[in-house]
Amino acid sequence: MSDNWRSRIITQGAARSPNRAMLRAVGFGDGDFQKAIVGVANGHSTMNPCNAGIQPLVDRAAAAVKAAGAMPQVFGFPTVTDGIGMGTEGMKYSLVSREVIADSIETAVNGQLMDGVLCVGGCDKNMPGAMMGMARIDVPGIFVYAGTIKPGFWKGQKLTIVSPFEAVGALAAGKISQEDFDGIEKNACPSVGACGGQYTANTMSSSFEALGMSLLGSSQMASPDPEKADSAGESAKVLVAAIRKNIRPRDIITRKSIENAVAMVMATGGSTNAVLHYLAIASAAGVKWSIDDFERIRRRVPVLCNLKPSGPYVATDFHAAGGVPQVLRMLLAHGLAHGECMTITGRTLAEELANVPEEPRAGQDVIRPWNKPVYAQGHLAILKGNLATEGCVAKITGLKQTSITGPARVFDSEPAAMTAILARKIKAGDVIVIRYEGPKGGPGMQEMLAPTSALIGQGLGESVGLVTDGRFSGGTWGMVVGHVAPEAYVGGTIALVKEGDSITIDAKKRLIRLNVSAKELAARKKKWKQPKPRYTRGLLAKYMKLVSTASKGAITDG
Repeated sequence: MSDNWRSRIITQGAARSPNRAMLRAVGFGDGDFQKAIVGVANGHSTMNPCNAGIQPLVDRAAAAVKAAGAMPQVFGFPTVTDGIGMGTEGMKYSLVSREVIADSIETAVNGQLMDGVLCVGGCDKNMPGAMMGMARIDVPGIFVYAGTIKPGFWKGQKLTIVSPFEAVGALAAGKISQEDFDGIEKNACPSVGACGGQYTANTMSSSFEALGMSLLGSSQMASPDPEKADSAGESAKVLVAAIRKNIRPRDIITRKSIENAVAMVMATGGSTNAVLHYLAIASAAGVKWSIDDFERIRRRVPVLCNLKPSGPYVATDFHAAGGVPQVLRMLLAHGLAHGECMTITGRTLAEELANVPEEPRAGQDVIRPWNKPVYAQGHLAILKGNLATEGCVAKITGLKQTSITGPARVFDSEPAAMTAILARKIKAGDVIVIRYEGPKGGPGMQEMLAPTSALIGQGLGESVGLVTDGRFSGGTWGMVVGHVAPEAYVGGTIALVKEGDSITIDAKKRLIRLNVSAKELAARKKKWKQPKPRYTRGLLAKYMKLVSTASKGAITDG
């Protein structure tokens, strides 16, 4: 084993006594000082349903670590809840929290020289933040997902957290009654667990199975169900074994395993945020990976799962139909997954999938047979053009029309756009531009779930385009394009758009273009002045100074 807690502290004679004395105060006995110390990174929070069910999983994991002959040491990391912060200044801390989580885990594990770490998280940024932290420190690690929420119901309609957001627009448009609006809001979240569609949390957790850093079959379990706690205990046993075998994250997180993970994102119809997060994870692991690699995978991988937000099914349905192992086995059988990749168990992905059938079982429509996919190609396309020379991300499936050319409706913040949408000032054929919401300009690249959901609620999801240097929720669908780079705050072309300018979004051609001459844009650029920063002190100001462009993952340590 490499330079670890035991080699630095236990064997340093003069330091041994005071260090042992402090550890005795937290439960170490004479026989415990030669055991591996395993950090249990705890994202428990009662502020949101995503993380409110974590503590029992942490307790189960810690007990399993001890039973396996190691010493668990629990520490916390913060979480920000997108669904609660959406549309407020609090939402600006969401992506920022990914960096804080990675920093917190790095600080605790390296600062206390732990031999391994088990991370338990729920809400969207918990997963990538934890994986970035584990990749940086490169001691044996495993991720345990808190589990998905169970679906809510109102008048026979299956609900997720996106349902209340869409209901806002529907009520404003007079499409639903106040009774139905209240019923949707009161019944959308019936239990603890992360948002139930294939939104960002479930996208990232399922991709971690494909990456090899979580146990197969564990990511789509419902948070309150006993099997979720069982999987936390089993994950702890596997981690202790990995510590003894010295299996490290960078042995597992490779270019090929990231291809497996991104193929899973495409096959399940996952979130646009996966693009940002895998750019960041690859960077933390020292793996060469670019925004163009997502387009390479997209062209090869079909969408096999009929999941929300573009389909009718939720994560618990996916789990019951065979979940991630079933989809991975299908990808492997058709040459679209690398079976030789190592997993945290010490076995290869192909070995882990050996007993899974090559086709999904009959009588269900959640996972489609290979010859009848939901879509023949992946849904997350990388668009480029003069409006986004570094690229941007579009969700292109489930749309009747895959291109639009229309007049720009320009807003310098998400709240300003939301006000116009609720006032019914946006018409079919418009292309909304929301700018100065990028990594630096926001700062923090907040999500645009409120405006996109309001458009859908008003029946405009198919006929209005939306372009932003901010992000989208995993629950967003429609003619939407995010992560536009360079962003407005650094003088990207999106900063030069004027009200009424013609904009073209063409998903099939992977094109995003401002239909204004280069000469005119050059003249506008000369007159453009960078706005004053929205924050000058504290975390957001620090983030604004450090953060990279979205096309490199909006990272702060690159």
